[in-house]
Amino acid sequence: MAAPDPDLLALNAATVKERWGLGEIIAGCVRHRLRGIAPLREQVQQLGLKETARRCRDAGLAVTGLCRGGLFPALDGKARSAARDDNRRAVDEALELDAQCLIVVAGGLPRRPDGTVESKDLAGARAMVRDGLGELLDYARSGGMPLAIEPLHPMYAAERGCVNTMAQANDLCDELAGRNKGEGLGLAVDVYHVWWDPLLKQEIERAANASPSRLLAFQISDWLAPTAELRLNRGMMGDGVIDLPLLRSWMENAGYHGMHEIEILSANHWWKRDPDEVLLTCRHRHQSAC
Repeated sequence: MAAPDPDLLALNAATVKERWGLGEIIAGCVRHRLRGIAPLREQVQQLGLKETARRCRDAGLAVTGLCRGGLFPALDGKARSAARDDNRRAVDEALELDAQCLIVVAGGLPRRPDGTVESKDLAGARAMVRDGLGELLDYARSGGMPLAIEPLHPMYAAERGCVNTMAQANDLCDELAGRNKGEGLGLAVDVYHVWWDPLLKQEIERAANASPSRLLAFQISDWLAPTAELRLNRGMMGDGVIDLPLLRSWMENAGYHGMHEIEILSANHWWKRDPDEVLLTCRHRHQSAC
């Protein structure tokens, strides 16, 4: 399989967040000829929303997505209201940045303010996600901001994301489309979270066959085996067990021709390396391992 188009390389700003602020990350993307960036909301808040938008625009960087909205489940009405308000702010921020989508992480089991689990009702949490997403979709569609549901690996089901497969995410889109809300809702395909799924190819095709296509974002890294820590031990492309060229072929054959966003959370390795070295390695591995 031919190497990917180098102009499709983008960076999730979490990849070098420990040693660079967002201004340095934007400059680094320009220096290493990365054409897109997906900033974290906390990074945008630190630099300033309008300043971030200006710098990305001046640098010619596409904002492939803003990370993140979501985290819907809550039993307390005040907490649900706070989540709704924060999600609407996230939409407004994504619009200011001219982002291609707002990444949505569903949220896990409802928790108390001290972090303890308040309910073990997983089906109920997923219902809260459906309802919260439908409400947010109304708001996002009014401004024309697509929402990209990111299915998370099942290891996150309790803490962070109870939407765990592409099938679940596609089902959510179908259900909301049944309420005439389907337009503006799609999927972020993060290989770290979904590479293991035996239905992945057919669910990518299912997402692509929707009208319009639901394939809004494609995030790449690798799964190390063995892995030292499930959340913050992602591998550089080519260092792990994911068949990245195969997954890319499934996306491209389904009609996805958007950017390839590198997202590597690596507390004990890549986050400790010189960020310029990290970005050089990302560029090389994008061509050699993807």
